[in-house]
Amino acid sequence: MDRMHKIPSTRGFFYACRFSLTHFRPAYRHRKVFFYGLKEVVIPTCSGLRQGMVHAGILSCKEKPMLTPLIQTPQCAIHRIEDTINTPVDRLVVSTPETRAIANDPLVMGVDYTRRLKTACTQILSLLKKEEQICLEEQETIVYDILRGGLNFGLREALADAFSWNRHGGSFISAQRARDDDAPEKWHIVESEYSKVYMPKRASIVIGDVVATGTSLEHAMKALVAEAEKQGTSLRSILFFTYGGPRAEEILKTADTMCRERFPHYQGTTLVYLEGRFIIPTDETPLSIKVTGTDLLRTGALMAPEFVESQYEHPAYPIQRCTIYDAGSRAFWTPEYIEDLTHYWGETLKLAEGGVGYRQLLAERFPELDPTRFGDVDLARICQEQIDQLK
Repeated sequence: MDRMHKIPSTRGFFYACRFSLTHFRPAYRHRKVFFYGLKEVVIPTCSGLRQGMVHAGILSCKEKPMLTPLIQTPQCAIHRIEDTINTPVDRLVVSTPETRAIANDPLVMGVDYTRRLKTACTQILSLLKKEEQICLEEQETIVYDILRGGLNFGLREALADAFSWNRHGGSFISAQRARDDDAPEKWHIVESEYSKVYMPKRASIVIGDVVATGTSLEHAMKALVAEAEKQGTSLRSILFFTYGGPRAEEILKTADTMCRERFPHYQGTTLVYLEGRFIIPTDETPLSIKVTGTDLLRTGALMAPEFVESQYEHPAYPIQRCTIYDAGSRAFWTPEYIEDLTHYWGETLKLAEGGVGYRQLLAERFPELDPTRFGDVDLARICQEQIDQLK
């Protein structure tokens, strides 16, 4: 589409898309739907619908989450999560060319990675304010960076670029997590000594971080509210950007409740999921290769349709171990990041040499996709190509 389309929020049994959805193996009845002048799309009915398709945001029965298109431009698609969860948090899933490239291509790293992420955040901020989804004032806005993940998003510069600002503030808090020695699936904060938090009398907070278990975010939000009370600041709103999972909205719901109780003029919390609300693996997750409490999985996630469609651009995209990998090393210490990637593709190469084929691995990591659209793929060749590119 050449112009922006703002689509009203609708609660129903359909989903508006810009592309055909027939690539999702339609083994069920279909119906045709037209949406607000968009091209005709074919959508499976809810009867017999696979759970993965529901999670992909294509269609929803009443009790399942779905995505409602909110704003569409060539450079940014914004969708709102609709479900039966009682939450005051406004939850959005946003797709841009930059955030899709980051999530699909691990070779986007270092300064290239942080620049793309900042560009995406700039576009999102501009659209959200233009469409009155957020309300920010320059001298009341504080970027609250959770070190070091928050630095990935470049939000101070993104606000400046989006709104031509110069006098908004920045605050910092450290929150380094680690696994418990006696319970590896539990996490705790091991370093939180650094804190430099500036706040005006009334403050809107903008934050970005990658969220898996949410250990760092939970610590940072409690510290934020406590510091606002200490400084006599009235918090007005929180805007949070993440590559993350559902733990983000659980923590922000708690923070929203605290803010409404303690700050009478608090207006609300907005959560921006980049490309999707991803799944965090546990010991029980049936995957050949995984890092529990860390990876962000595609399978079972609620994803932007633009991101789902982009998986077909290269057969390596949907079989990545993680949507983002380690954001800190990806941005600031690429040798460690490259080592992590090389290890994953080396282990996947061993699976291929042991007889696992591409379609088998795709069925494990992203079963919602149609494998026939990739044609015949040599998994071992894909693995070796990825390893060679990392050298």
